[in-house]
Amino acid sequence: MKVVLVHDYLKEYGGAERVVEALHEIWPKAPIYTTVYAPSFLGPHRERVNQWDIRPSILQYVPFKEKLLSPFRLVAPMIFKLWDFSQYDVVIVSAAGTYTSPNLIKTKPGTIHLCYCHTPPRYLYGYPTAAPWDEVKWRKVLKVFGQIPMHFLRMIDFQAAQKVDFFIANSKNTASRIQKFYRREATVIYAPVDISFKQLTISPQRSNYFLAGGRLARPKRVDLAILACNQLKIPLKVFGRAFAGYGEELKQMAGSTVEFLGEVTDEVKTKLLAGCRAYIFPAEEEDFGISPVEAMAAGRPVIALRQGGVLETIIEGKTGEFFNEPTVESLVRILEKFNPKKYRPQDCRKQAEKFSKERFKREIKEFVKEKWKKKQSR
Repeated sequence: MKVVLVHDYLKEYGGAERVVEALHEIWPKAPIYTTVYAPSFLGPHRERVNQWDIRPSILQYVPFKEKLLSPFRLVAPMIFKLWDFSQYDVVIVSAAGTYTSPNLIKTKPGTIHLCYCHTPPRYLYGYPTAAPWDEVKWRKVLKVFGQIPMHFLRMIDFQAAQKVDFFIANSKNTASRIQKFYRREATVIYAPVDISFKQLTISPQRSNYFLAGGRLARPKRVDLAILACNQLKIPLKVFGRAFAGYGEELKQMAGSTVEFLGEVTDEVKTKLLAGCRAYIFPAEEEDFGISPVEAMAAGRPVIALRQGGVLETIIEGKTGEFFNEPTVESLVRILEKFNPKKYRPQDCRKQAEKFSKERFKREIKEFVKEKWKKKQSR
């Protein structure tokens, strides 16, 4: 069974890339096709991909390609359409929602075409993005004329979705979006979370700081955590790489109790999670949310905005709490009455185990095996 993997682009190392890593661990000989590969931007995670067979598109030869990923959205459908995977038995597309229509690829009639969908493209369907229209220079002009290509990209995206044999969603939240925008059913296989913190001694002892971070983009709303901790004058540590100028904005609004740590290794992140009072996750309409599960794996509760995939992972009152509105006031109300002693590390850990990488790999292998057997028996 010859398998090939497809991913939007490889320039950062977030939840979608961890899915690709888990898929690659299942099928280590599978090549990985992507539009652009920028290893110098992967920071401490660069070594993780050094041994992968990565095959970038012709966009790899465009000067300053790393800064052109957003404009590439307009040509990405044509790039995907050029890829012919007729020699493969199984094609697994990891659709991170960055580009439109990665499923336009060519396959032979006997090929199984799977799409592991993290979300339909957020910029096409009205979900918060890293650079929303209302924050862009000449926004009114761009918003009017930008809707023209957006309309055609939505049409192409829908057509591409019909080429998929089977959709797999990273959460029930994403599965509902696939049904809404593509009119397709999706099997839910939750995204893999590295919960290897079992080597970590989970202690009831906590430091006095709260923790926030991950991919510092505007939809993650880390600004809410910073402003709330400013107001209450409580310690907050922020880790992760910032995108689209958001990092400078966060630093300018941060008070004396906020500390920025930059992009950190998994080992450092584990220690930060294990020592915090709680992990604050204010992201809007999060597709799934890996970092809250990582926090629970380290035995720590999560304070999250009551939206998106976290509603499927956090047990309110047992492994964390929700605040209802994406406002500083709403988060402050939760922080003021938050008591970390209420949450047992064992309960947090037990909940996180439901989303382990081992579980993901087992379910994906079983899914592919089942579909492959049915295809062969016809």
